[in-house]
This record gives sequence, structure tokens and C-alpha cells, in this order.
Amino acid sequence: MIEYLFKQPAVLARYREGPLAEAREEFIKHCAKVGYSHSMLQKIAWILLAVANNIDIDDGSLTIQDIELAVDRRTRFERRANRATKSAGTHQMFIHFATEWVRYMGILEQPQKKKNIFTEQIDIFARYMREERGLSPVTISTRCERLAWFFGGLHPARDSLKSISISDVDSFLESKGKQGWKRTSLAALASSIRSFFSFAESQGWCDPGIAAVIDSPRLYALEGIPEGPGWEDVQRLLASTCSDDPADIRDHAILMLLVLYGLRRGEVAKLQLDDLDWEGEIIHVTRPKQRITQCYPLLHVVGEAILRYLRYVRPKCDHRALFLTLNAPFRPLSAASITPIAHSHLSSIGLTLSPRGAHCLRHACASHLLSLGFSLKQIGDHLGHRSSNSTQTYTKVDLIGLRQVAELDLGELL
Repeated sequence: MIEYLFKQPAVLARYREGPLAEAREEFIKHCAKVGYSHSMLQKIAWILLAVANNIDIDDGSLTIQDIELAVDRRTRFERRANRATKSAGTHQMFIHFATEWVRYMGILEQPQKKKNIFTEQIDIFARYMREERGLSPVTISTRCERLAWFFGGLHPARDSLKSISISDVDSFLESKGKQGWKRTSLAALASSIRSFFSFAESQGWCDPGIAAVIDSPRLYALEGIPEGPGWEDVQRLLASTCSDDPADIRDHAILMLLVLYGLRRGEVAKLQLDDLDWEGEIIHVTRPKQRITQCYPLLHVVGEAILRYLRYVRPKCDHRALFLTLNAPFRPLSAASITPIAHSHLSSIGLTLSPRGAHCLRHACASHLLSLGFSLKQIGDHLGHRSSNSTQTYTKVDLIGLRQVAELDLGELL
């Protein structure tokens, strides 16, 4: 690999004879495999050689502090004449690649996370939600995160669940309200805490009764109105990504899936190459909330958008995820990265929806299907709703139907 990067005999000798030559060579091969350019591979080789003298792998593990110290003590090689190498950006690049190298060798010591005194109980609660309640991973992680906030915010800290009172819960919810949390968010927060203490009571961890008196803001059935762009705006959105720019080609396929199938951002991120049945013209979507795989006909326009992305943009690598990052190191797009993509393109056409992300395109899909005359059952099945209550909220945005009711002459019914 080094022979591919450098040609001068003196330079080659320096890299071959330097410390940890084999380990450096293996990591550079790994970087080449994930898609780094030739010039970037040269920089990585230069960084590893510079810090190798101060990397001691005999102890079996290295901390972030050890790596930072090795970078500070690095051997300075002049890559180009009269070029300074002490900038903050260069220093950060050294730390990043040195850390990735140590992680690749499997000897990076992870910093110990500060454990909450109730971590064990939260873990048992998480297992109960997963194995007995069958809740989705997102729901479980969200509830556990909220519980960590609650327990971490107790003043003074408690050593037993029995020492926590309803006033502690009320104070926590009140503090979040003063920070600007909306009623729906406070209700979800209270629900997570109530669910935990209900389970804790069944386990005998706390005195009975606290779960029953945890109060939350009153919410009304179907009080929220799902907000999404109109179908004309959706068409403008899709047209705005019809270019030869690699990012637009990838994003156009993503937006097609969000708009036409009403997929959640996580469902788009989890799509695999094997989920596309080109011969049968079917796309398989994993529905995490329903724990099923749903099959859809692969629409021609969607198939064309995905094929264009696969042919001209998607990097050639070992990842099986459909959508990858555009720059090395190539890796699957996460669910969290889908929202900024939608947000950016919605903003570019002048829309000011709030929130403005991937989920509002799901609302646009549902509203459009409703306007075309599809039943709530059909729309719910298309969107992968577990309950019909989730679909009923779209009846409030059926403006055409509401106008027909408003124009009805009720006198004729008498």
C-alpha cells in the first residue's frame, strides 16, 4: 500500500522502517477500502508515522489522553517546504486519525460513563419494555433517556426510589415547563416517568401510589393538526432536486420515498439494497413499530430515481445500506441525517413550516391521499399505522370535505 502512495526511495524507506509499520499499513488499507482519496491517504500515512513513536501498544489499551499526548509530542516531518503544521485544524486532524487508528487496532479504552445510581433499575425497565411490552427501540431509548434526566436532576441526590416523592416529580416537570417545553412534550415526559414508577411499584422498589398521582398537562383527543406542505409545494420540492449534482440525485430518491410512500425517516435510513426486488418491482419496508416487513409496488418514478442514484452516485463499498454518505469514510445515512436533508430542500423553496423536516412530508402524503378519496383505513395501512387513532387526525385537514359540509343546505333535510 505504501508503494502505491509514495514513489521516492527515501520516503518509502522512512515509512517502511518507522515504528508499528504493519499496524500503520493495515489501517491505511482500511481507509482506502472505505473510500478515502489518494491525497487523503497520503495525509493519513504522514499522521500515523508522526505519532507512531509515542504510541505504546504494549500495555494493551490507550486512552484519549494518551493519544492527545502522543500528538503533542509527535515527530514533525515537513511535507512541503516552509509550510507550518501547528494550526488548530491540523492538530485536530492528527487527533482524529490517531484515535481512529487506535480504535481500529482495538486498544482504545472507552471513557467510563458516569452511572446513575438507578441505572440498574432503568436497564431492567428497558428489558421489560422490550421483551414483555414489545415497544420499539426508539420508544425504549427515549423513555430511558427521560428517566436519566429525571434522576440526574434530583437535588439532593437520592440513594433509593422510596425516598423520591411526588413533589420531586412535580418540580422536575415544572422546571421543564419554565424552559419552554410544550404541553405535548411535558405530557410525554410525565407518561415516561409514570410508566417507570408503575413498573417500580410492581417490583417493590418504591412505595405504592406515586404513579397514580403523577399529573401532566391535559391533552385533548386529536387536538394537534398535522402540518405538511401542499401538493403543489411537494411538486416544487421534487423539481428542485432534478439536477446532475450528486447530492441532489441522492436526495431526490430520498424525498420520493418520503413523499410518495410516506415513510418515516428511520424506515428510509434502514432500507437495504436487498429490499429492492427489481424483477418483481417491489420494495420491502421494515416497519419498526409494527415489527413487520411491508411490501409496496415499486413505482416507476421512484425506481428511476433510485437507479440513477445507484448508477452515478452511490459509492462502491461493502455497505449494504441503500443510502450512504457522499464523502469518505462512506457509511450509511442515519435516521437523524434524513431530517436535515428534507429541511434544507424545504427551506430552499421558501417554505417556513414548523417543524420543517422529513415527518412533514409524511403528513403531506397522508393529506394528499385523503384528498384523492382514499379511506382512513387505506391511508393508515399505507403509512404503517398501528392504530386507526393515528390516522383520524387527518380528518381535520380534509378542507374539501369541510367546505362541502359548510355549503350543505340543512333546510332540505327537515
